[in-house]
Amino acid sequence: MIFQERSLDKEIMTHPSKGTVFIAGAGPGDPSLLTVRAADVLRVADVVLHDALVTEEILALAGSNAELVNVGKRLADGQNQTRRQERINDLLVEHASAGRSVVRLKAGDPFMFGRGIEEVRALSEAGIPYEVVPGITAGIAAADLFSIPLTERYRNTAAIFCTGHTASHSSAHFQAFIELMKAGTPLVMYMGLDTLMPILARMKASGLPDSLGVCAVSRVSRPDQELVYGTLSTIAGLLKERPLKLPVVFIIGEYARPEYPDAGHAANPPFS
Repeated sequence: MIFQERSLDKEIMTHPSKGTVFIAGAGPGDPSLLTVRAADVLRVADVVLHDALVTEEILALAGSNAELVNVGKRLADGQNQTRRQERINDLLVEHASAGRSVVRLKAGDPFMFGRGIEEVRALSEAGIPYEVVPGITAGIAAADLFSIPLTERYRNTAAIFCTGHTASHSSAHFQAFIELMKAGTPLVMYMGLDTLMPILARMKASGLPDSLGVCAVSRVSRPDQELVYGTLSTIAGLLKERPLKLPVVFIIGEYARPEYPDAGHAANPPFS
């Protein structure tokens, strides 16, 4: 296998009239889980357009002269999210066209519910050179840190990734999820805390057992991360007794059980 050496300085200088945009995943929060590539592009960035969930520790890795711009979107902030995304797209093109090296830093992975493909399309249409830098998505990080097997030989061979919008999916669409879950496929749900109750109700009404495992992981990989584990019938009460800080990722399924629930804390020391 042949690996091609990459030089950031050469990449950026090959486009003297237009800068390069790096659409990079910041991972789940712990700066030690940031990829080497993402850290490298942060170091040389002129401008960093970042999500609200990107931690201060990761932003501190940007060069001292980099301009940091918070372009984070919140679903319940009353803003038109489509227009906000269009504004972000415009900013990427604007800064790159001025010859700046731009990092669009997204929480988790750019293409896992991150609208990264929309930014890629906007840059492509504008003729702006870009590179996508993958990141560790929170759902996989949560499963790994708490030893929750999303797939396992002879048990389950697939996993479903969805958002809280699942609560409003059509009956046919929702039932397709249910059939997979009945076969042992776990469901990993992002941004679902506000819609958890109707989703649980639909799952029960669709025939999933009350004993089905539900893991709720808050602030994945951060020093204050928490795990609450229950079942379809108990998780709502447990979360009332122990409210979790946002963001929260849910892992729901027959085998969605933390085999070593304390492992996440032992393997996750505070940021240094």
